[in-house]
Amino acid sequence: MKARRYMDKTFKAGIIIFSILTIVPLFIILITLLKWGINALNLDLITKIQRPVGEKGGALNSLVGTLIITTISTIIAAPISILAGVYVAEFPDKLLSKITAVSSRLIAGIPSIVIGIVVYAWCVKPMRGYSALAGSIALALMMIPNIVTATVESIMMIPKDYREASRSLGANFTRTTLKVIMPFALPGILTGLLSSFSRIAGETAPLLFTSFGNPFLNFNILKPMSALPLLIYNYATSPYKEWHQIAWGASLILILIVFLVSITSHLGVRKWKA
Repeated sequence: MKARRYMDKTFKAGIIIFSILTIVPLFIILITLLKWGINALNLDLITKIQRPVGEKGGALNSLVGTLIITTISTIIAAPISILAGVYVAEFPDKLLSKITAVSSRLIAGIPSIVIGIVVYAWCVKPMRGYSALAGSIALALMMIPNIVTATVESIMMIPKDYREASRSLGANFTRTTLKVIMPFALPGILTGLLSSFSRIAGETAPLLFTSFGNPFLNFNILKPMSALPLLIYNYATSPYKEWHQIAWGASLILILIVFLVSITSHLGVRKWKA
């Protein structure tokens, strides 16, 4: 009995230690960002575009670019992913359903830089130029697997009795799905959507081959467009301290956006489970 109690306490202690070890890197990252980024936060950072060295510039064009590119990515990925997830959940025995599920998992395992190169061949070369639209397509491809998985899991958790009750009242498949299934599955789907959004917000590699970057404020999605990850990458690797400070400030803004979306996602999960 003493040996068993000793092993139990040792196991619990190991769990606590390794749990703390997983939390420590997060706090180190946050402390570092706050230490260097808080001093870089000012009105110039969010009200001015990029400027040459020696002139006071900011990250307004990159912030706007991030919002535009990620919004378009969500608009592209959401309907495709949700409809695919509904098909996989409702017709799991169909051959196309199985292929869709496997393909979704395979896309999730493809490195982001490879997706960027593929979209470069698909969009940038035929269009003969970098564009925000190409960047949005690359990020949309990265969003699809997570949203499909969230949709499938959300629908599978709904009892079959709901479908049978709807069908017994004369509702067809379309009406049952839209009026009965989707309202119950919507919180879980939105959670997956927000999680995917927070993931792509910080992606740099696909944008290097697609949207490329732009030092000016641009709203044309068929032209090159900057984004916070691109600005951070370019400024952090430069030899100028002024640009380093802007990179730290932009990093803190990006993390705040990701955290805000992540917190919203987790609150949605808790409400959904409740």
